[in-house]
Amino acid sequence: MARAEKLKVYRTAAGFNDAYVAAPSQKAALAAWGSDKDLFARGIAELVTDPALTAEPLASPGVVVKHSRGTTVEQIKAMPDPEPRQALRSGTGRPAASKPPQKSKPAPKPVPKPKPSSAELEAAENALATLTADYDRIMKALADREAKLARERRDLEKQQRDSVGAAEAAVNKARDAYDGALRHWRKAKTNT
Repeated sequence: MARAEKLKVYRTAAGFNDAYVAAPSQKAALAAWGSDKDLFARGIAELVTDPALTAEPLASPGVVVKHSRGTTVEQIKAMPDPEPRQALRSGTGRPAASKPPQKSKPAPKPVPKPKPSSAELEAAENALATLTADYDRIMKALADREAKLARERRDLEKQQRDSVGAAEAAVNKARDAYDGALRHWRKAKTNT
């Protein structure tokens, strides 16, 4: 923390109050007030040297101390007077006939720029959503076809195993019959 003799007391207006802070620099005072504007350059903040006003802030460096600028009555008195009303006709309660004051027309407000169109963004997002949906649909159809082909392959392989097994059994049976017949023929040939 900065030493007490290096601290200065600064003041700025805060509504109906004066806000005092003991800080080592104007920048530190602005930070304590939470201002990102240079209130000193605008003449809204100032250095305070009156010992009666600096005692409390110097006792709590960096803490904003607020003091009311007068009583409520004094603050109301300091407000500007309202615009005068037109004189009333006696007894009627209506304004006296007079020409209303001429008011200068305020400058027309500049026409705000139209909000940027999101049509191009929406079209691009819709195109992306369509492409994604098409891709997902095609990939699902492809996965279904792959699953169907895998089932057909398994069925075909089972059918092949069964068919080959039956064919091999038929070959073995036919071979056994042929071998038996051949043996029988040789035997008959040798006995003749």
